[in-house]
Amino acid sequence: MTHIRGPISKFTPGRRVLAAAALTAVTALALTACGTEENDGGRQTGSAGSSTVSQQPTPEQGAAQALFDRFEKACPEPGVNSRRPTGASKPDTAEPETIAPGETPPADPIEPAPPTGPEAELDDRDWCVSAHHEQRIIAALQKLADPTPAKVRKTLNGLGYTDERIHHLKQDGKRTRFYLDLREDGGRLCESGLAAGAVSDAVPCVADADGPFKVTSETRP
Repeated sequence: MTHIRGPISKFTPGRRVLAAAALTAVTALALTACGTEENDGGRQTGSAGSSTVSQQPTPEQGAAQALFDRFEKACPEPGVNSRRPTGASKPDTAEPETIAPGETPPADPIEPAPPTGPEAELDDRDWCVSAHHEQRIIAALQKLADPTPAKVRKTLNGLGYTDERIHHLKQDGKRTRFYLDLREDGGRLCESGLAAGAVSDAVPCVADADGPFKVTSETRP
């Protein structure tokens, strides 16, 4: 059998060069892929870090939180509600006595009905914290001429209440009504405010403990 050596020897070095080049290219691609994966991982980590940074409180939120903390430190511990009866008295199921004509009704005082609404649902700490907020809010709103929603928002922002705590800001004739979300650590305290010049006021209300802000109880007409 005749072996043709010339052509093989002629192209063998070239094939080796091509193989080496191909191996180099594959290696380069692999290294590039590794580098890309590391870079993507770095960007993802940076993105998560940016997300974490974006969740950090703004200076305005930090100032508002400092205000809340100061009020809470000046108030009693949560859990005690002196407005709610603590006795476990049984309900009186007896039929009420009728008074015959000409007879005098009994002189015993009539027991007041148990509290409802914010008085029953908020504890002493909530009422104390609310009083601190109300004092500064009312004082600022009484100085506000022509209390439009935009002016009321600006005034509340100036007091440290960020926009995410201001709800249902709306014009009501020459007055502006609004709510403030004062919930902290699972609390339910909110404030129902009325900006109306000298007769401005703010009273406590109750909101859902979790989730979006929603008022569940208030005494304002």
